[in-house]
Amino acid sequence: MDPRANSAGNDLNAAAQGEPLPPARDEPGLTLIVPVYNEAENFPRLVAEIERHIPPPFRVLVVYDFEEDSTLPVARRLAAERPWLCPVRNEIGRGAANAIRAGFQKAPAGPALVVMADLSDDLSTVPRMLELYRQGNRIVCPSRYMRGGRQIGGPRLKRFLSRMAGWSLRWLAGFPTHDATNNFRLYDAELVRQLGIESTQGFEIALELTAKAFARGVPIAQTPTTWRDRTAGQSGFKLMKWLPGYLRWYRYALAAGIRRRPAREKEEP
Repeated sequence: MDPRANSAGNDLNAAAQGEPLPPARDEPGLTLIVPVYNEAENFPRLVAEIERHIPPPFRVLVVYDFEEDSTLPVARRLAAERPWLCPVRNEIGRGAANAIRAGFQKAPAGPALVVMADLSDDLSTVPRMLELYRQGNRIVCPSRYMRGGRQIGGPRLKRFLSRMAGWSLRWLAGFPTHDATNNFRLYDAELVRQLGIESTQGFEIALELTAKAFARGVPIAQTPTTWRDRTAGQSGFKLMKWLPGYLRWYRYALAAGIRRRPAREKEEP
């Protein structure tokens, strides 16, 4: 194993303090991790979509950075009648990457973890993600850019760079998804612990984990999804700040694909 992954994996064992999780009669097989930042307007719709599309049992961890987050009173009010809805304080450090890591640390043993990076993700995709997971895939990647997928709205530059990253890795490296940068993903909990996390800035965590799993030959699947730009609130995506992290893991995935090319060619009929 990459020694850096061992070091990063220790970060997941750091205490992410917050509100204690309520005891569950039956430990859920699915945990949904939702980092939030002032999502008071969007959050009730998200809860409605969860209840509409995701079959129980499950647990939803709402990860927030600070008590003044406008999402928090809404989440606590809704959680009073929904024991599966759990606000979790991120004490690792502010920011998207640390919020996701805090969610991983606080999640039950798994086995399946779904990360939402944006409340624009289509939760009707989750049952298909779980189906592919049960078939043996340890990461499942919803894709906006494969056949059947769609992206509606959003900044043009971000859309262009995201699509080109996925297309180029797919064809140059044999990367197992057309949508390399989508952070709406399902992970096997034990795999996340094995791989560790090195990202510290933003949502490049998804590309990091998928690239590391790809390099190891871990089974990875994709399925079409639709992403719609938000109608309320403001996205926390910071393209220029996070671009170096994305480029790092893009190069990692590209190099892994080149190393694995002889093996892939032998597998092809």
